[in-house]
This record gives sequence, structure tokens and C-alpha cells, in this order.
Amino acid sequence: QVQLVESGGGLVQAGGSLRLSCAVSGRTFSGYAMGWFRQAPGKEREFVARISRSGGVTYYADSVKGRFNISRDNAKNMVYLQMNSLKPADTAVYYCAADSTITTLKLDLPREYDYWGQGTQVTVSS
Repeated sequence: QVQLVESGGGLVQAGGSLRLSCAVSGRTFSGYAMGWFRQAPGKEREFVARISRSGGVTYYADSVKGRFNISRDNAKNMVYLQMNSLKPADTAVYYCAADSTITTLKLDLPREYDYWGQGTQVTVSS
């Protein structure tokens, strides 16, 4: 079993920055690719970013490319999402997820991930 706990959400003005963190415990962290998803009220959960097990391959949704950066520290069992130039459209609950699939492909569907955190709220005011 793998446990994921997100932190770092909050209220920020448009144009500001936030850094989300996800602490992972349980099985070997480096055995999982990690992803960030988000879900706004009344909308489906959507892919934000993914990072491979080694951290060498990353993918981003077009809506965040150039503004967000996903990274991981396998020594600390942590994954991060640095969010810059935030927009009101980025307002959502952000979820961290772990995927045990051995691949460097872009897996961007929620059903492809095995474990989820409880989410952290990000609100961007205009």
C-alpha cells in the first residue's frame, strides 16, 4: 500500500506562484511514476503533469506547459509541482497520484494511476 499526502495549496492572486508538495510513503517510491491532476467544481478530473520514475521524462498538459514544473526527489520520497503565472482557470483541487506501470509513455488518464492523495485546494483570484 502507498500513501500520498499533498500540501502547499492556498489562495493566491493571478500571476502569483505556489509550490505543491506530495509526500509518499509505503512501498519503494522510485518504483512509481508520479502525476498531478486537478479537478474544478463541476468538471472532470484532468491531467496536469507526469514525471517518470527516474525523473528524466516529464509531460505536461498544454494548458500549463511553460508555467508549471514537476519534479521529484527520490531520496526524500517527494514529488513537487511548481506553479507560476497562475490564472483563475487554474483554480481546482490538486491531486497527487502514483502509477506502477513500467513505462515512460505519457499516461494522462486517472484510471491509469494506482494510488491517490486526498487533494489540496488551489484558488487563484483575479
